[in-house]
Amino acid sequence: MENKGSDEVEKLKTKFLSAWHNVKYSWALKTKTSFSRNSPVLLLGKCYHFKSEDDDSSTDACYEASDEDLVMGNVEAFRRDFASRVWLTYREEFPPLPGSTLTSDCGWGCMLRAGQMMLAQALILHFLGRDWTWSEALTLQPLDTETWTTSAAKRLVASLEASLQVSNKSSNSRDLPVAQAQAQGAAEEADAHLREVYHRTLVSWFGDSLSAQLGLHRLVRLGLTLGKQAGDWYGPAVVAHIFKKAVEEATDPGLAGITAYVSQDCTVYSADVIDSHRAPEVGQSSSPTQLDSRAVIILIPVRLGEERTNSEYFNFVKSVLSLEYCIGIIGGKPKQACYFVGFQDDSLIYMDPHYCQSFVDVSTSDFPLQSYHCPSPKKMPFSKMDPSCTIGFYSRSVHDFERIRQELSKVLQPSAREKYPAFTFMQGHGRDYDLSAGLTPEKREWPFIRDPRRAAATAGDFVLL
Repeated sequence: MENKGSDEVEKLKTKFLSAWHNVKYSWALKTKTSFSRNSPVLLLGKCYHFKSEDDDSSTDACYEASDEDLVMGNVEAFRRDFASRVWLTYREEFPPLPGSTLTSDCGWGCMLRAGQMMLAQALILHFLGRDWTWSEALTLQPLDTETWTTSAAKRLVASLEASLQVSNKSSNSRDLPVAQAQAQGAAEEADAHLREVYHRTLVSWFGDSLSAQLGLHRLVRLGLTLGKQAGDWYGPAVVAHIFKKAVEEATDPGLAGITAYVSQDCTVYSADVIDSHRAPEVGQSSSPTQLDSRAVIILIPVRLGEERTNSEYFNFVKSVLSLEYCIGIIGGKPKQACYFVGFQDDSLIYMDPHYCQSFVDVSTSDFPLQSYHCPSPKKMPFSKMDPSCTIGFYSRSVHDFERIRQELSKVLQPSAREKYPAFTFMQGHGRDYDLSAGLTPEKREWPFIRDPRRAAATAGDFVLL
């Protein structure tokens, strides 16, 4: 009887906390983000300038990201690019998570969501390329002014108007033969359709169900092998290893051409990454066509300071986010994880998972995509960044990795004051350095778990955000 009573109490507590978090995180953030017109904005390797050539406004003027602003400089291009990144946030009313009765991740799943966003960016590079943008990106409405339903209605009207305009222009065109114009239009339409199929499939892999390849349910199930329960805090290093497992265990044929690698103790072992690229398909012998058959997502958990981020690393972070093969940084501020995607001056630009949205059934062929894209960038001073984070890179081939290694080695040169780089590259395999000597199989599986004998010295290596 006592056990039954305790179970009922736990269920009530769970329902209460879930209800509270849903209220707390369902409020749209109404503050606008200010951008300087005079400083470039970097977004995952792309550079944007908001000041027009004929703009003589004062140097302290700023641009507030809103739909009412006129296009100047690269503002529209930046908005399109940012809104095309996949946005994964808290959700509610999804099927219960493995090992629990929770139907929402509000209040605790932010680092997992941030990791999902970083992984989604890697998949965008893999399938669509860095120049891809979503055709409906500029139709998204600010979260604090209109509902997604209103936005959908406006998009439908805009789409119809655009179709009419295209139809009128086509009827008046005499520059190309009709057959050639029709063929070109058909090819462009087919290419756009194919890209939209990739886009929709990619988003569906992050759905909130057990069948979703990279969804929250799969991640929580993998976390159980670490003793992590749904509702626990996850740190950036833990999340890196969970995602490595998730990618490796994915069964969808579309994910067969990509894998993940996690550095060991802030060290990237080149031979291990190359082996990840060159793994032959199961049941087939190695051949030149198979040796370089997989792309690799490189995840590097680091610590950029002790209690707070060392200012000497600011330029390093800027340099990393200026690279097109960088897929961002997951970290945040204490107990508030976020996904860093760019910067302007001394402020980081990030995507915020702390917004509770309703469950979307991604198993349907026409599920709505609007809630998976964010119209509103946010900024945070470098000084508020928690030192524990995981940096991600996408490497398409061994040749790509060699270029990445060479370029990052230059970026990693320590400054005169900060004598230690954020991470290093080493030749050979990690096993060549006998890093796992004396560790249990579990600790070999999860190298971020430290030897208890060194706990006093390393307990603060990674803060659970």
